[in-house]
Amino acid sequence: MIPAGNIRDWRGENVVDPEGHKIGTLESIYVDVVNDEPSFIGVEVGGLIGGKSIVFVPLQDATVGPREVRVNYGRDLAKAAPSIDTDGELTAADEPKVFAHYQMPYSTGANGERQLARR
Repeated sequence: MIPAGNIRDWRGENVVDPEGHKIGTLESIYVDVVNDEPSFIGVEVGGLIGGKSIVFVPLQDATVGPREVRVNYGRDLAKAAPSIDTDGELTAADEPKVFAHYQMPYSTGANGERQLARR
């Protein structure tokens, strides 16, 4: 796992898939609220008509290289992930959909707390 302090330094850098295809630009970091470790990143992607949005990509098995963050998920899968507007926020209702998109388990805290927090 990439330490939280280090991944914050990579905001604005390219996010690429395992084959090196650009997905977008790293915009935000989401940590797991249980262990405060980076879990997902928000990636700014361009739309078909020039609009931009933020998609969510897991950091599991991600690596950093020269001027890029390489995630372990393909570009097409990442770009099809649930998204928000560039000035939006991930809602509690949409959070489980992000995990489901990547076929990852999702659970809330004992009192219904969310699993992710933006840092």
